[in-house]
Amino acid sequence: MNDSEERPDVVTEYQDYLTRFQGQYGDQEFGKFVKSHGRLVKKLSYDEFEPMYKEYHDVAANYLEAMDRGDTINDVVVKLLRDRAIELLLTSLV
Repeated sequence: MNDSEERPDVVTEYQDYLTRFQGQYGDQEFGKFVKSHGRLVKKLSYDEFEPMYKEYHDVAANYLEAMDRGDTINDVVVKLLRDRAIELLLTSLV
């Protein structure tokens, strides 16, 4: 499986993120901070979103594979997934 088959289209994911942001926080400028799940999160530009989303996607994929295998999950991984989900306005896997 090549990288394009493993990863969702980041441009589409970014558009979905902007839709979620708009729906939850209205029309805000990029760089503006809002409160989400008790944390301040910034409205991300595409250049900020892309690496964060890719990191989240890769860690989430590894997390789900590990759960399928019955592996023990490190608390640091769980915290990273929760933090990134909050920043990306996604529902956390954990």
